[in-house]
Amino acid sequence: MPPLTSFTLQTIGIVHSCYKEKFGIPRQPGLVTEATARLELIPPYNRLDTLDGIDGFSHIWIQFIFHACISESWKAKIRPPRLGGKTKMGVFATRATHRPNPIGLSVVKIGRIYQENKKVFIDLHGADLLDGTPVLDIKPYLPYADNIANAKDGFAPPPVKTQIKPVVFSDLAKTQCEHYQNLHNRDIATLIRQVIEQDPRPSYLSEQLDREHGITLWELNVKWCARNDHFEILRIEQ
Repeated sequence: MPPLTSFTLQTIGIVHSCYKEKFGIPRQPGLVTEATARLELIPPYNRLDTLDGIDGFSHIWIQFIFHACISESWKAKIRPPRLGGKTKMGVFATRATHRPNPIGLSVVKIGRIYQENKKVFIDLHGADLLDGTPVLDIKPYLPYADNIANAKDGFAPPPVKTQIKPVVFSDLAKTQCEHYQNLHNRDIATLIRQVIEQDPRPSYLSEQLDREHGITLWELNVKWCARNDHFEILRIEQ
């Protein structure tokens, strides 16, 4: 029998996320613990009985589609951000989005599982998923099997904490964060700090200082810039 060369996959759910654009999304899940999202199961999978037993697990694997990259062609060699964007690696040695099949894999912490207006949701914490991401499958994270002791991390070892620049809020930004938290009960200041301290800038801008950048989180446009020894949050716009 000849091997199968193509498959048809069904979307089982859609992610509603604080990340409204690709710029600013952390490069791995779990780095921004304050990032919240919720997975909405869609028909015919929007049934609570499909999730029986999942509340006994703390984390799940999510397989999804890089839907914002589908129109872009795949690349055999990638410049990983962890290597400063200067060294190329094979696409299958990276977690790059430009792949022959634009499939992603993330492990996230799960929160509340609930039904609302005949829709079924799972709250997600520490997600690195763009708003509107189509989900192909979810599976429980199994610590005894998935956490491999002494595994090698290749060219992507954990970042040294001392390399992370502090994030400083201007007086205006502080006031705006407090106002937003009072209105929406979201710790937007912590979310902003965790996102910006990852330095989401592309590698070719990493040496530039005092240039204003914008990142969309929820319905806010966060204006910030890199200083010599810190990142500064300038203001927050609706």
